[in-house]
This record gives sequence, structure tokens and C-alpha cells, in this order.
Amino acid sequence: MMIYHFVRALRPRQWIKNAVVFAPLVFHGVLFNPSYFFKAFLAFLYFCGVASASYLINDIWDAQRDRLHPVKKNRPIASGDLPVKVAWVAVFILFTILLPSAFFVVGKYFGIVLLLYVFLQIAYNFKLKNVIIVDALTISIGFILRAFAGALAIPLSISSWLILAITGVSLLLAFGKRRAERTLLEAQGISKASTRSILRHYPDNLLDSMISMSASFSIITYSLFAFQVSPENSVVRDLSSYIPSTLLSAKLLMLTIPLVIYGVGRYLYVIYEKREGESPERVLLDDKPLFYTAIIWIISVILITN
Repeated sequence: MMIYHFVRALRPRQWIKNAVVFAPLVFHGVLFNPSYFFKAFLAFLYFCGVASASYLINDIWDAQRDRLHPVKKNRPIASGDLPVKVAWVAVFILFTILLPSAFFVVGKYFGIVLLLYVFLQIAYNFKLKNVIIVDALTISIGFILRAFAGALAIPLSISSWLILAITGVSLLLAFGKRRAERTLLEAQGISKASTRSILRHYPDNLLDSMISMSASFSIITYSLFAFQVSPENSVVRDLSSYIPSTLLSAKLLMLTIPLVIYGVGRYLYVIYEKREGESPERVLLDDKPLFYTAIIWIISVILITN
């Protein structure tokens, strides 16, 4: 049973966030290049490992507060199912193996970004998550580092507009999570300060404004990014003799913009109407319309760009 609780403590659901490292490959149209994909997959595995170590540190540090939370009290460390000593040993092993080897297995610049990510997560766990606005910005920087890590592992360039779009989405998820957690604690009649002190500094009006801003920012920056990208893959070339040249020069990635608009709108619906969103990765997997939208968007982007 301890192995089961240990795996739970690593939070494999949240590894989905690390898929951002594949973004540079997808939008460069080289996702199916075996050597590039292998390097990106290694980057993905390294981020999963160090992220899990960071989650363990966070759960050890917050165990007492988590026991007062209606959901987090079931985490392995907070519930006592996983001894703290075992968690610390796992953290030591993961960091000792992964951080030095990243410089040699994947690349020097990737190793630097991975190290920066670890420092950022440690700073977040011990200080930054208790600073209003900065906590959400720290989460956003973590996503940006993942994207740059994927690009540096190959290496490839990365669009500034794509970075801005990732920033908007990550801020939306961060502020949405805060809003959903406030709603959950209010429904349970639990003091916000007892489980996450930063929540008492986030009034609903401020969170609503930040969520609205982040949602708009996400849609606008992704739309501008899609407008700039004009892939010339085999599908487009095969259609050259059947459709007008005007359509051939169209920015086909713009066809995915409605999916992004719907996805953002659906996430807002989940937060405000379904009163969920405390765990974004769980929302993505459990909310069927949002899940299917994400799958259709991924398939569409891959077909258009690769």
C-alpha cells in the first residue's frame, strides 16, 4: 500500500502540465522527427521527476494546513499514509540523480533551465505562494520555463506570441484555482487562512477581474500567434491543385481559434457555475466538454502544423 500512496504523492495527474515542453516541436512541424521527439520526451521525463520532488516538499511543508482542507487532507503525507522520512529520501534521490544528469543527457542549457525551475518551485513553496499576485506569476513562469526547456533540448526557436499565450493560459488556471478554492472553503464553512493564508488577501472582485483579464489575454495572444503561423505541410501542398492560391496562403492555424475561445469559456463556466476548478488537471480530465475540446484542439494543431 505504501507504494500506492507514494505514487499518489508524486501527483502523476499533474504531469500533464509538463506536456508544454512539446509545444516548440508541434508548432515547428517537427513533432514526428524521431531524434527531436526523443530529446523532448527526455525533457518531459526530467520535468516530471523534479516536479514530483517539488510536490513532495510542498506536501511536507504544508501537511498541517492540508489536514484542515476538505480535499487536501486526503493527500498521502497529510493523511499519514506516507511517512515524512520516506518523502524526504525520495526528494533527495530525485534531485541528486536528475539535476546533474540533465546537463549531460539532454543538454547544458536545458540543465540550466531545469535548475532554475527547481529554485523557482522551492521559492514558491516556502515564500512566493504567500505573496498576492506573485504566486500566480510564479506559476506562469514555471510554464514558460517548460516551453523554453523543450525548445533548448532540441534546440529550436520559440515564438514570443506563443510564450505570451502560455502566460495567459497559466495565469487563468492560477487565478481560477484560487477562485474555486475560495468557493469550496466557503461552502464547507472553513476559514481560508487556516488552509492557505494567501486566500484571505484575494477578494472575490479582484480574482474575478484577474480571471477576466487572463481569459481575454489568452484568447488575444493565441489569435495573434495563430495569425503569424503559416504552416506548409504535406496536406497543404497536396491541396495546391484543388483550391485557390488565396486559400493556400491562409493562416490555417486560425481555424483552431474557436476551439480556444470555447475552451476558455467552458473553463470559466466550470469555475463559476459548476463551482469546480480547485484542481485544473482534474477539471480537464473530468469535464467531458473541456476534455474533448482539448483533444480536438491538439489533433487539429498537429494536423495543420506537421
